[in-house]
Parts: sequence; structure tokens; C-alpha cells
Amino acid sequence: MTKRQLQQLVTVVVFLLPLSGFAHDVTSADQELLRNGGLWAYVQVGATHMLTGYDHLLFLTGVIFYLSGFKDILKFITVFTIGHCVTLIGATYLQVRTDEHLIDAVIALSVLYKGFENLGGFEKLKVKAPNLLSMVGVFGLIHGLGLSTRLQSFDMGDGAFLSKILCFNVGVEFGQIIALIPIVFIIAQSRKHKEFSAFYKAINWYLVFAGIGLFAYQVFQYFNHH
Repeated sequence: MTKRQLQQLVTVVVFLLPLSGFAHDVTSADQELLRNGGLWAYVQVGATHMLTGYDHLLFLTGVIFYLSGFKDILKFITVFTIGHCVTLIGATYLQVRTDEHLIDAVIALSVLYKGFENLGGFEKLKVKAPNLLSMVGVFGLIHGLGLSTRLQSFDMGDGAFLSKILCFNVGVEFGQIIALIPIVFIIAQSRKHKEFSAFYKAINWYLVFAGIGLFAYQVFQYFNHH
């Protein structure tokens, strides 16, 4: 790997993997903010959650790496966003609960899946890859369940229940946009260099191993808490 590739890889990792110890945490500070900050607090916590949601961002990075045109990126991100909005709002409003470790394990598999697909894994197995747009929509629904699980971990109090859910969702979308801007920029810039092919492979292998690692971690946490 060249020095330029290493620099690019480090940059992407910095954006995509905030310290895992802080990612997705339902902290007492967040709970206090939601208790006293009104609806705007839900926007803030939603944005923060997405910005530290390394598993969500890793998956989106894999999707963007596979695409080259801005229109395609916008289309796929829109489908993903619609998917996670549906389950985030619907599951939270209906109080449909999923185990946080199991849903995060499935989200980890989505990261693994995207890296595997980007590396031509299906072609090597001589299997036709599922329709990518449909899979992004399905994974969007799954990621939304993960977001709903986190939101339901908070004490949301009484009153304005739907408004609180919608504000959290708005925050998630803001956070996603803020996170995607540097990711799209870095990937677009990397395409201009002759080392892009090697960089592409390095990042997608990283997604594969990150997905495996996150899956193993969540499964361990599930059995450790049951």
C-alpha cells in the first residue's frame, strides 16, 4: 500500500469509526438532555446518534463505493433513508421492541454483505447478486429498527410522543447528511488517483472484517446478557 493509500485509509477510518466505546451509548447526559431540552433535544440526540453510528456509516460507505454517479448515490441513499424512517417511526410509535444486540448483529451482517458484494464475492461463487436497490431498502428497514431500539431505550416521558419520534428522526437525517458529505468527498477524490483500485479493495476488505468483528461482538454481548 502506498503512502497516499495509507493516508486515505486512515482518513476514512477516522470518519467512519468514532471510538466504539462512545458510539450508540444511551448515556445519562442524553437522558437528561431529553428530559429538559424539549423537542429540539430529540433532534440533537438523533443527530449525535447517527454521527457516532459507525455501523450505519460503514454500510453507507460500502453502498457509495459501489456507485460512481451522483444521481445513483442520491437514489440509493434516498431508498435507504425511506427504509429506516419507516421502521424508526413505525416501530417506535407502535412500541415494537427488538433486542438491541440481535438487531445490531444483523446490521453488522449488512456491513459484511456490502463489502463482500463490492469485492465481487457473488461472482466468485458464481451466484447472481440480489438486486442492490432492493437490498439497500431492506437493510434500511433493518437499520431503522436499530435506531428505534435506541430511541425506545430512553424514558420519553408523557405527551407529544409522535412529535418526539419525528424530531429524533429529523436529527438522524441531519446527522446522516453531515456524515455523508466528507465520505462522498473522500471517495470522489480517491477515484481520481491511479491507486483507487487498491484503495477500493482495502476499504471493502475492511468492511468485511469490520462486519465480522461487530457481529461477533454483538452475539457475545447478547449471550452475556441473557
